Amino acid sequence: MYEELLQKQKQIAVVGLGYVGLPIALEFARHFRVIGFDINADRIAMMQQGEDPSRELEPAMFCDKDILFTANPDDLKQANFFVVAVPTPVDDYKVPNLKPLQRASEMIGKALKPGDYVIYESTVYPGCTEDDCLPFLEEHSGLALGRDFKIGYSPERISPGDKKRTLTTIKKVVSGSDAEALEQIAAVYGSIIKAGIYKAPSIKVAEAAKVIENTQRDLNISLMNELAIIFDKMGIDTQEVIKAAGTKWNFLKFTPGLVGGHCIGIDPYYLLYKARQLGYDPQVINSGRRINDGMPAYIATKLLQMLLKKDKNPRQTKVLVMGLTFKENIADIRNSKVAELVRELMKYSINVHLVDPHASPNEVAREYNLTLMDGPSNKYDAVIVAVCHDEYKALDISHFKELMNGQPILLDLKGMYAVREEDGVEYWRL
Repeated sequence: MYEELLQKQKQIAVVGLGYVGLPIALEFARHFRVIGFDINADRIAMMQQGEDPSRELEPAMFCDKDILFTANPDDLKQANFFVVAVPTPVDDYKVPNLKPLQRASEMIGKALKPGDYVIYESTVYPGCTEDDCLPFLEEHSGLALGRDFKIGYSPERISPGDKKRTLTTIKKVVSGSDAEALEQIAAVYGSIIKAGIYKAPSIKVAEAAKVIENTQRDLNISLMNELAIIFDKMGIDTQEVIKAAGTKWNFLKFTPGLVGGHCIGIDPYYLLYKARQLGYDPQVINSGRRINDGMPAYIATKLLQMLLKKDKNPRQTKVLVMGLTFKENIADIRNSKVAELVRELMKYSINVHLVDPHASPNEVAREYNLTLMDGPSNKYDAVIVAVCHDEYKALDISHFKELMNGQPILLDLKGMYAVREEDGVEYWRL
C-alpha cells in the first residue's frame, strides 16, 4: 500500500476536513495524491479557494498540493487509503453521539474495495473502531476485514492555536488490525510525521491512550477548580498558592478555568459511557466532570454576590463578557463554557454584552442564539475577561475602568492582570 501510494498509483482520502482532517490532508498531499472530503459544500468551496474555514492554516499551506477538495461521496471510490477525522460529540445528556462516525463509515463502506485500508482518527472509547465502525464498513461494502481490507486507529493530537506543536512535530501513535496493517500505516504516517511513530500493540490500546490523555488533563484542572472554590471561601488567592507550590520540582502547574472545547470537555464522557456499559461507574472521572461542568454557574453566582454587595439590582446591571472561543487566539466556539456562563448570568436577568475578536458572529448566533457585538459600549457594572486572547493581554486597568461606571468590578478568569488596591477596582480571579 505505502509504495503504491508513494508512486501515486493509489490515493488517500481524508474524510472530515475540520481542525484535524485538513492539516493531515494537506501534509499528505505533499507526497501523495489526496482526496479531501467534507459533507459541508460551503467549507469545501472555501478550501478550493485556498482558505481554511477554521482560520488555523495560512493560504500558503494550500499551494503546490496534490489534492482534490470535494463534497461528492462518489469521489471516494477513487481512494484506497481512508483516514476518518469526523467529530465525535456528545448529546445533551452527555452520551456519545456516534452518528458522524457511522455516516462516514457507511460512505466509506460504499467506496471500499479489496486491498483498501481505513484508519480512524476521531476520539472514541476503546473498542469503538472494531465494535461500532467496522460493522458499517462490512455491511455496506460486502467485504470482510482481514480477507479483503484492513483497518487501523491513529489518534489525533492536534492542538488548535498552537503554532509550535504542529501536526508534524507531535509523535504519532498508530495501530492496525494485523501486523502488516500496522507496518503499512506506520510507513504512510511516517512520511509526514517528523517527531516519529509509536506502534501501539492493538487498536484498543491506541483508542484508550487517546481518551486518557484528555481525561487526565480534565481531572487535573478539576482539582485546581475545586481548590479555587475552597481557597476563595478562605480569602486566599489561588494563583499565589500555585506560584508558591510550583517552587517544588514535582508540582504540576495546572490552573483553574473553564474547560470547554471538543477534547478535554468531551472525551471523558466517552470513557464514562463505556465503563458504565461494562457495569462500572467511575467515581474520580465523573467527579472531575461534575466540577468542571459546574464552573460557569459558580462564576455567575460569584459575580451576583459581588453586585449585591455593592447594592446593585441584577435586573438593572449591564455586564461585558470578553472572549467566547473555547481557547485563546482561535476561532473555534464549539462547546464553549463561556456561552454557558453567559446563559447563567442571563438567568439573573443581567444584561450581557458579548465580544470576541476571533469568533464569527454568524456562528455564535447559529450555535448559541447569542449576539456577538462588534465592540463594547460603556458604563458597565462589571467586566468578565474569559479568554486569554493576545488582544486582551495588552490591556491595562485604566482601559477597564473607562468601560465601567463608578463602582467597577473586574473578573479576570485567566489571571492576566495585576491589580493593586489603589486602582479602585473590585477584582476577582479564579
